[in-house]
Amino acid sequence: MIDITLPDGTIKTFEKGTTPMEVAKNISEGFARNVISARFNNETIETTTPINIDGSLILYTWTNDEGKKAFWHSTSHILAQAIEELYPGAKLSIGPAIENGFYYDVDFEDNTISEKDFKTIENKMIEIARGKHDFKMRSMSKNDALTLYKSQNNEYKVELIKNLEDGTITFCDHSTFTDLCRGGHIPNTGIIKAVKLLSVAGAYWRGDENNKQLTRIYGISFPKQKELTEYLHLLEEAKKRDHRKLGKELQLFTFSQKVGQGLPLWLPKGAALRERLENFLKSAQKKAGYEMVVTPHIGQKELYETSGHYAKYGEDSFQPITTPKEGEEFLLKPMNCPHHCEIYNSSQWSYKDLPKRFAEFGTVYRYEQSGELHGLTRVRGFTQDDAHIFCTPDQLDKEFKDVIDLVLYVFGSLGFENFTAQVSLRDPENPDKYIGSDENWKKAEDAILNAAIDKGLNYVVETGEAAFYGPKLDFMVKDALGRQWQLGTIQVDYTLPERFDLTYKGSDNELHRPIMIHRAPFGSMERFIAILLEHTGGNFPLWLMPEQVIILSLSEKYEKYAEKVLNSLEKHEIRALVDNRNETIGKKIREAEMNKIPFMIIIGENEENENKISVRQHGGEDLGMISVDKFSEIVDNEIKKTLKTFK
Repeated sequence: MIDITLPDGTIKTFEKGTTPMEVAKNISEGFARNVISARFNNETIETTTPINIDGSLILYTWTNDEGKKAFWHSTSHILAQAIEELYPGAKLSIGPAIENGFYYDVDFEDNTISEKDFKTIENKMIEIARGKHDFKMRSMSKNDALTLYKSQNNEYKVELIKNLEDGTITFCDHSTFTDLCRGGHIPNTGIIKAVKLLSVAGAYWRGDENNKQLTRIYGISFPKQKELTEYLHLLEEAKKRDHRKLGKELQLFTFSQKVGQGLPLWLPKGAALRERLENFLKSAQKKAGYEMVVTPHIGQKELYETSGHYAKYGEDSFQPITTPKEGEEFLLKPMNCPHHCEIYNSSQWSYKDLPKRFAEFGTVYRYEQSGELHGLTRVRGFTQDDAHIFCTPDQLDKEFKDVIDLVLYVFGSLGFENFTAQVSLRDPENPDKYIGSDENWKKAEDAILNAAIDKGLNYVVETGEAAFYGPKLDFMVKDALGRQWQLGTIQVDYTLPERFDLTYKGSDNELHRPIMIHRAPFGSMERFIAILLEHTGGNFPLWLMPEQVIILSLSEKYEKYAEKVLNSLEKHEIRALVDNRNETIGKKIREAEMNKIPFMIIIGENEENENKISVRQHGGEDLGMISVDKFSEIVDNEIKKTLKTFK
């Protein structure tokens, strides 16, 4: 007999060889009908896998992320089978599940695939799915696996197998199809009711530009047609909110091939938006005791070797910059934290001086492959709202919680209300991925977990998602379309203070090591603005809008009054401009709507005679004729509703 521990702590006893599906049926037949994936002792297994030892079991349905992952990975197998049947000679490589759906990278050799071929492939996939074929795992020796794929001239699978150890190689079978696979599938193909292929793109084998470019086919699937219909509707909404489209329409930013891929150029309105966000955070940081610092855009290679960044991320950095002096090498700054460590090291500190909180809007540079660049969300040069807090062990708990308060203030003022905190811990199975002692990692992880509990955060724990130098608390935010983004991060670091030999003099007159907290509520200014654009559809909170009001005069006769109104608004610190172009009022209103300006003020004879203004809100609501003072109250109240007061 074996003991199975369920997520609620319940322990059930079963015979050896019991499968996750049999456990599910023991709980409830209705529940079992919805179970599609399982995890035993922290390893993904099939619902038909026999369990022969005691352990913890989690059963997943479509409503769980892990369930969706198994569902979409299984669909990628069906896509692969459809491709094999429709395109004989095509070579399969890899086909994982991703955040929304799946993809498969294929070498079609002489064939080309485009979206016009999608319907044919989709029909074949549905035909296969309706066969209700079971997904079955089996082991294969390394020699047999190599023989199989060498006979098919599939150099991609051969390369993958060569990097695997004999005895660990498994295949998944369904219908007449087999594929090299580690596992994690739904019970059978019949659960998949709706499939949609979304796009096709080029992807270098293993992400290396020196390798052959394969064809990557993206898709998604659902257990009900209705869910696919709803998803496709959301995709259409997402296209309307695409930050690249809105950024161009609202004249916020642009890109230039001459400047270089992944290096955004901020236009005047975008620059004003960025400045307002920076000032918003600077004001809160000042109240919280942060001091602003500035560091250079480059640093000696040795700096990043000391921090460990070069060993971990050297391949993703721009190549070293040499100077006329022999042997002198610099890097474009990939991180701000080593620079801040050196600022701390520039003085001697006592425990009475701590905590020290250094903040900077520092621009960093990381090399991303051209195929991975995407508007503002994936760039090669970006600005982080970085800060590093150097504190004593006694101060750590309060400082960490204060940063949580700052992040929540930012989210509240910008309309991000739906979020989950993710406690990202190191993977104990892969200690080589990290630096620092086990003792310090344990202290740091406990500090984050305790803070999340004490602050009452809705949090989840993700093993293996920690930074290489320390665990972190990430904030996973859902936008207006229900998409999840990682925004805001707080990290506890015992390692960099050791690597940079940071010290402070304690009350015992001895030197001690400070603890370092890394934090960035925005993360990257570029990525944050992209997400904010898509979340709001360009209708930013009123306090943030580059232009809050546009004044439209019915004719040239009222331009002087329009200027008078403009001056009055500016005295009330309302950002406004006058549109005195020789265009019809209808065209001016349409363009103001397109530019998402929150308020339009119409100036004509009646308004001038009564010394008032007629106000129209974005979206068409007419607020009537009111005084400038009354309008300023409306604006002020609207801002107070969204822009919270920090502490």
